[in-house]
Amino acid sequence: MTLELLEKLESKIQNAVDTISLLQMEVEELKEDKRNLSEKSEELVSANSKLTEEHLQWQSRLSALVGKIEEAEETM
Repeated sequence: MTLELLEKLESKIQNAVDTISLLQMEVEELKEDKRNLSEKSEELVSANSKLTEEHLQWQSRLSALVGKIEEAEETM
């Protein structure tokens, strides 16, 4: 009877060790995914900043052109 209990205990311990190993691999995969997403996020933030700056430049240029058109209309 003691041998049966030891075998059951050994089986449960092996299952626990296997589960822990699988979970550790999953954690490593998730950490890698997190790193990749973090890098992608930084790229997107940078691209967004660049596009925002371009938008402001275009807005400034258009405002200047509208101002010139209005000046030209006033002098007519």
